[in-house]
Amino acid sequence: MSDPHHAADGHHEIELPHASMRDYVIGFLLSVILTAIPFWLVMARPMSDGAIAATIMVFAAVQIVVHMVFFLHMNPKAEGGWSITSLAFTIIIVVIMLAGSLWVMHHLNTNMMPPAHDVSQLP
Repeated sequence: MSDPHHAADGHHEIELPHASMRDYVIGFLLSVILTAIPFWLVMARPMSDGAIAATIMVFAAVQIVVHMVFFLHMNPKAEGGWSITSLAFTIIIVVIMLAGSLWVMHHLNTNMMPPAHDVSQLP
């Protein structure tokens, strides 16, 4: 028999995410691989430094997604989609703050720094 107060409030049960040992093992193995490859790139230097840095950033972003899916169990069905919505909002706010800060610092550097003196033209 269901609780009449619960049904009258219109609240729904929040289903907790289910995870199996298989999910944790897959997440762990992916994390190890996504960590080992950037270490190898830094040690072996098979590419230019810029390409290595860009590749490491891509691996870091993929690893964030792996952790969110396999360890934090974030998916569109979890908590009625609110966890994904709050994550998207957080990412948008962080991107706006970082982009705005970099823009302000660039313009301050460009407009406020004294001009550089050329030492080769000194008497």
